[in-house]
Amino acid sequence: MAGAAVSPNPIPTPPSFLPSIKPRVIILGGTGRVGASTAAALSRICPSVHLVVAGRNRLRSLRFGREKGATIASKLGENAEFVWVNVDDIYSIQAALEGMDLVVHSAGPFQQEEKCNVLEAAISSKTTYLDVCDDTNYAWRAKSFHEKAVAAGVTALTTSGIYPGVSNVMAAELVRLARSDNIGEPERLRFFYYTAGSGGAGPTILATSFLLLGEDVLAYNNGKQIKLKPYSGMLTIDFGKGVGKKDVFLLNLPEVRSAHEILGVPTVSARFGTAPFFWNWGMEALASIVPANILRDKMKVGQLVRFFDPFVRAIDGIAGERVSMRVDLDCTNGRSTLGLFTHKQLSICGERNRCICHGTSGGRHTAWCVVPRTGIFYTFQKCTNLHDCSILPQFLAFDIMQPEGIAVEARGKLLERAAEGTSNFVMNKPPWMVETNPKEVGLGIYL
Repeated sequence: MAGAAVSPNPIPTPPSFLPSIKPRVIILGGTGRVGASTAAALSRICPSVHLVVAGRNRLRSLRFGREKGATIASKLGENAEFVWVNVDDIYSIQAALEGMDLVVHSAGPFQQEEKCNVLEAAISSKTTYLDVCDDTNYAWRAKSFHEKAVAAGVTALTTSGIYPGVSNVMAAELVRLARSDNIGEPERLRFFYYTAGSGGAGPTILATSFLLLGEDVLAYNNGKQIKLKPYSGMLTIDFGKGVGKKDVFLLNLPEVRSAHEILGVPTVSARFGTAPFFWNWGMEALASIVPANILRDKMKVGQLVRFFDPFVRAIDGIAGERVSMRVDLDCTNGRSTLGLFTHKQLSICGERNRCICHGTSGGRHTAWCVVPRTGIFYTFQKCTNLHDCSILPQFLAFDIMQPEGIAVEARGKLLERAAEGTSNFVMNKPPWMVETNPKEVGLGIYL
């Protein structure tokens, strides 16, 4: 399936439960790289959607946001507008969500956030909610609102990025296939990520990286939670053709805990690496030298970002923005399988389905807005009964499921769409079929 083109699907009738055939979508953080990519893709593929691009915070909006936001909105066409929203003020958010069908929360970084203002406002205003959270604490705080969301009849998806997000769905499929094929009980699940430079994502991803260096890494070993040092435990991982072997390091990412608790895998970890190689050295040095309390302080991290951002942008122009993620599953019978996703440009990859993931790939663009019955879910929480699945003109896909999460039947379709435009996409294959230099044990047998 690697690099295979996926035939376009016909456009079905819009779902009957939609309040209108011209849905209103607000994108918080809409002037940032993630939010702007979401808005651009939505506008291009589904021009009938009414888009509201919302400024990220008061300081940015007063100084730059209105001008920048208005410019972005004008490029999106007559169905787009810019509004100022203070994401630290729940009343400001509630006012902005009035009459909206969907809110996409991309106003990161999510690290060290103590409240879920946007989610609370979405529940209060009965607005479907999606975020691209990549922080463990924030994700589980969001999950704590599940009962309130159910009571309000609101659906919300958290950690809906490319990683976590698409990578979680890949992991869930590997686990499901292992159990259904009786090839052994899943024993160890490892997430490996590589992005050249900042992936073109700019200062927000840089701030996220620095803030993660201030967090202990949570991992699981034989069912026991352990804490490890950030950006330690280096492994050299083969990401296959187009990327090759890269060094990756431990980071505290939310898919570790959710995969352990929801998928039931006893040993789980996640590692990340970047290029050029000296960025990894710099990250190691920051984690070792800078006190954790500074790396947990958003104001001080902001100062670090402003200092490093010009250098990162300069190197990004040379390093490119290739992204690759590899998910490895080991089972009790010794059999190993993996999923691999590689795209040459994170920014193009990111336009595709920012609503459920930071990206898929170029070409046709499809975002998934998953609507279980009600509640707060991860992208890979399974459901056994998919009784309706429709796509609103090639972009918003509303899946109704019972009782929760993305239906098993929908995972394959989501991954197919995610694979469009990738340079390498593989699912449920042994490592030797993917790696550039597999180990031969003799007689043509590879490991």
